Amino acid sequence: MTEPSPMPPAAPFFSLAVACCDVAPYLEQCLDSILSQAFPDWECILWVEESRDATLDIARAFGARDPRFRVFSGPRTGSCSVSRNKGIELACGEYLLFLDGDDTLAPGALRRIRDRIAARPGADLYPGSLVLRHDEPGHDDFVRDNFPPDPPPELTGPEATLLIHRHRHNAIYAQVLSVVYRRSFLVDEALEFLPGFLRQDCDFYPRALYLARRVVPLRETFYIYRRHPGSASTSARTIDHFDRHWAAVLRSVLAFHARVSRDPDFDPRVADCWREEWLRWLFVWFLPNRVRSIPRAKRLASLSIAFPDGFSDLEALAAGASFTKRIACRWVERFLRHPFLRPAAERFFALYFALSKLRRR
Repeated sequence: MTEPSPMPPAAPFFSLAVACCDVAPYLEQCLDSILSQAFPDWECILWVEESRDATLDIARAFGARDPRFRVFSGPRTGSCSVSRNKGIELACGEYLLFLDGDDTLAPGALRRIRDRIAARPGADLYPGSLVLRHDEPGHDDFVRDNFPPDPPPELTGPEATLLIHRHRHNAIYAQVLSVVYRRSFLVDEALEFLPGFLRQDCDFYPRALYLARRVVPLRETFYIYRRHPGSASTSARTIDHFDRHWAAVLRSVLAFHARVSRDPDFDPRVADCWREEWLRWLFVWFLPNRVRSIPRAKRLASLSIAFPDGFSDLEALAAGASFTKRIACRWVERFLRHPFLRPAAERFFALYFALSKLRRR
């Protein structure tokens, strides 16, 4: 149930949408990092999903302390998607940042970001970088950034996709949390996160990046991402989570490519970037360790999530792939459509991965 919360007196420069569920040990530090920002023109939308700890009480305490914290609550859904979608819906600010309740903003980040936006206002995306910080001993902090050290001051979405691909050899490296979004862009393009699934960043970010008319790299490390044993990213690393959630992401991105690739101005080089990554995800269902450790029926059930309406979207993406990858896609179809060919499909992929390993040597 959503709780009433006062509207801000005027539209702020920034809206921060904070996803909260079972983050009581970390939430106070997260909100203090916002409250201590030197730039004061912000609102913070706290969407608290039903929690087993004191998360909601902490959020309400900050709401009572400062009216810029707007507190809402809703049922537990199993991912940050609904919280982030509600943030887009409820935000009043010109620019929107997503924050998870167990992470923090770097000191002084909002003022530095505002100054960089002022130099090139009105872009759809302002990508920055984040610090990955492990709670467990034995891990050093390191910075993740999609862009090379000297990116152009401004790019289109397709240009940014190509640059990221050249820099990282990964077209859709998802870094949703270290990006500042123009809220009206998200609303106009009806961009939302897949509700109920983890790894939804890898669906949202490539779509947002491609659709952006102006992308301005910030060259600013402003987000501190905490990885701890109870975090969603840690729990999603299990094979069972991977298969089911990645299948939903695949379904969405394949449909997105099929739609935008029909545009006469579509740059096929962008499809090359997506194809390299998304077909790799698809073939993961047939990796030797999955074939050995996950029953065929379970792999079949999860992979079927990606293709509820047939294979036309996959065929559209695979059309520009190498001969070997096109054949591999055909064997995915056979695995799903023809029960008697499933053992043969698994044998094909055993050979496919063995040859791929030899080529890499």
